[in-house]
Amino acid sequence: MVAKKLAISLPEEVLERVDAAAARRGMSRSGFIASVLRRVAAAHSDAEVSKRVDELFADPSIAVEQRETAAAYRSAGSS
Repeated sequence: MVAKKLAISLPEEVLERVDAAAARRGMSRSGFIASVLRRVAAAHSDAEVSKRVDELFADPSIAVEQRETAAAYRSAGSS
């Protein structure tokens, strides 16, 4: 993985907490920050996917189709 450098400003208290958390995990500051940002980005992506799926299934025509499909599967399984 190619790493890019960037400069950010953090309050001293935040940096101290980041350093302590990284040390507890045996990680470098950069590694810890990258790990946290990776999880935040994934959570955002997961939330967006969930939101779009929820919107899709909120569509009344999709709900009808899902009920019909479920009924067909139940009927097929009982024979």
